[in-house]
Amino acid sequence: MSRIRKLYYFDKKNTQEMISFLNNSTSDTYINHVMFNPFIPLHHILPLAYKFLPESYVLKDYKEVRGLITVAPTKCKNKKMEIQKLFFEENAYDDAAELVQFVVSKYKALGATSIIVKVDDYLPELLTMLVSKCGFTQISYEKLWRVNKFIDVDYSNNHYRNFRNSDAKAIANIYNDNLLPHFRPLLSREPIEFKESVFRGLSYLTEYKYTIEDKRTRNVIGGICIQTSDNENFVVDIIQSAWEDFDVNEIISFATAQIKKRKSRFGMYIRSQRYNTFGDKYEDKFITNGFERVQNQIVLTNSSARVLKENVKTGKYTVLSNFCPSNAISTKIGL
Repeated sequence: MSRIRKLYYFDKKNTQEMISFLNNSTSDTYINHVMFNPFIPLHHILPLAYKFLPESYVLKDYKEVRGLITVAPTKCKNKKMEIQKLFFEENAYDDAAELVQFVVSKYKALGATSIIVKVDDYLPELLTMLVSKCGFTQISYEKLWRVNKFIDVDYSNNHYRNFRNSDAKAIANIYNDNLLPHFRPLLSREPIEFKESVFRGLSYLTEYKYTIEDKRTRNVIGGICIQTSDNENFVVDIIQSAWEDFDVNEIISFATAQIKKRKSRFGMYIRSQRYNTFGDKYEDKFITNGFERVQNQIVLTNSSARVLKENVKTGKYTVLSNFCPSNAISTKIGL
C-alpha cells in the first residue's frame, strides 16, 4: 500500500540512490540544502504566508521510495507555488500524478493561489499527464541558451549598479509591462517578488542582481539577475524596458564582466521567454551570436496557477527538476 508523507532525514540513503545519476555536485547541493535543510522540520508547521523554503514529499510503498516531489513558495503575498523537482520511476505516471495531485490539493487548501511547472518539450507523456490528470494548462515556452563565445562590447551607454530593494517596484512594472497581454493575469509579478529576502542565505541558489539606469535621467530601464547553484555555471535573466532601445549584447557583456570578477573559468547560460515581448528578439540575437539552445521548456499552470520547472530522464527515473548545466550535455537528460 502506497502513501505520501513528508521527507524525513532517514530517507536520505534511498533518496541518494534515486538521484545518483545526476551530477555529483548537483545532487549533493539538492540533498543537503533543499531536501535535508535543518530548518525544514520547523518550516513545515509555518502558515503558508510565512513559508520561504522548498518542502519535499515522498511516495512510499512499504519500505520502497517510488517517487519524490519538491515544492517551493514564491515571495508573492498571494502565495504562488512552484514544483521544482519531481522524481518517479520511468513510465510510472500514475505515481507522478498522485504526487502532483497531492501537493496541488495540499497547498491550495492552505491558501495558495496557483501552482506552476516547466517541462522539457521532449517529455510528451509527462506533459499529457499534467494536463489530463492534474488540471494544468499549457501557457508558453522558455528556452535556455549556452553562451559559446563571450560578448565584449562597450556597455557604458547606460549606468549599471547593484540592485536595491527600492528598485523592486520599477523592475516589477517593467517586467509586467513586457508580458504579452493574455499572459499577464497568470504570470505577472509583485514588487515583493523582486526584493532581496532576509532568508536568502538559506537558499541553495546564489543571486547577483543589478539595475540598469538611463545615464541622463537616472530612470530605471532594466534589471539583470545572475543565478548559480554551484559557483561554476551561471544563468542570466534580463528585464528590459520596452520604451528604451539598447542592444542586448551590451547587457550580456556587462553580465559576463561581473561573473569574471568571481570566476576565471565558468559556464554561462541566458534565458529567453516566449511570453515576453522581447522573446523573439532575444532568440534571433542569440542565434546570430552563435549561442546553443540547450533547453526548451513548456510552462504550465493550473486554473489559478503560476510556475513550472524542468524535467530529466534516465534509464530508470523520470525527473522534473531545476536546470543542471551538466544535464544539458548528456543525451539522456531533458527539460
